[in-house]
Amino acid sequence: MQFGIFTVSDITPDPTTGRTPSEAERIKAVLTIARKAEEVGLDVFALGEHHNPPFFSSSPTTTLAWIAAQTSTLQLSTSTTLITTNDPVKIAEDYAMLQHLADGRVDLMMGRGNTGPVYPWFGKDIRDGIELAVENYALLRQLWREDVVNWEGKFRTPLQGFTSTPRPLDGVPPFVWHGSIRSPQVAEQAAYYGDGFFHNHIFWPPEHTQQMVEFYRRRFEHYGHGTADQAIVGLGGQVFMRKNSQDAVREFRPYFDNAPVYGHGPSLEEFTAQTPLTVGSPEQVIERTLGFRDYVGDYQRQLFLIDHAGLPLKTVLEQLDLLGEEVVPVLRREFAALKPAHVPDAPTHESLVAAAGGAKDSTVFAPADSVTGQAR
Repeated sequence: MQFGIFTVSDITPDPTTGRTPSEAERIKAVLTIARKAEEVGLDVFALGEHHNPPFFSSSPTTTLAWIAAQTSTLQLSTSTTLITTNDPVKIAEDYAMLQHLADGRVDLMMGRGNTGPVYPWFGKDIRDGIELAVENYALLRQLWREDVVNWEGKFRTPLQGFTSTPRPLDGVPPFVWHGSIRSPQVAEQAAYYGDGFFHNHIFWPPEHTQQMVEFYRRRFEHYGHGTADQAIVGLGGQVFMRKNSQDAVREFRPYFDNAPVYGHGPSLEEFTAQTPLTVGSPEQVIERTLGFRDYVGDYQRQLFLIDHAGLPLKTVLEQLDLLGEEVVPVLRREFAALKPAHVPDAPTHESLVAAAGGAKDSTVFAPADSVTGQAR
């Protein structure tokens, strides 16, 4: 099972000091957090995509490429890549390039996005969100799996004799997760292709998460990819820890109360009782996280949000130390002991290459006119 962290890249005032970091500070902080994640033994670092304040991450591949150059084992992912408003051609090119630069340590999570204005900013209509997700992802898969693509759809200009470059590393595209909090259509899409399904698992009660994951598992089996318990599932979550649970609650409360996504609503106690948010000791985080298996079954990836709501970098790095030293080693051991042998591990580039029968050079050598792009 993979364990890691994800960030939504928010630039939020620290409610205890009133100070807001600059974009430059926050970007540098996220780079430090990613390096620290590998240092403490985590498996995955995932970065969101946003195109509006108070978020900075408009170009995840740029940031992840830098992190790839500074790390050696960390799996790099997104949380999420906007399949609705991005051009599938650009996604195909950008993430194949990142895959090469990171020696295969790349996967990505597709999502529709939850910011309404982003659609018209990129010439799209939010009412077409599901249709865009379906059509754009079908094209992306084709671009990664066929050397020469002829394609025509509803939302994009047609392609004739198009080759996306670079080709996927070793002839194997990056693994794709489909992320959703509330859209069964996205879970259906993940199941149809045999891809992973990632449920953010932060804002809703466990019953909702259970319903979404069970739906995905049933449809995964329906489409013939394996048994329901072999479907590839990931969960998000947020934690804040101190050695003493009372200290954790006292320190985190002002950040929770003023957080841009859940502040000024239910109390911290109400929210932690009704959702998977866990604020307490490492032992409490371990117990709560192990309990996720009771309602989603065996799953492959657990990501924690730890840098949201204006938490200072020093505090985030302390959270990472607790995760790496006290929480994740226990979770690894306990989840491994519970997992049946027939349940797969999280896909990696190496496992996907092995499943494909080995690596192949997928370079396309096609002489073409540099002006028209057409072969001579």
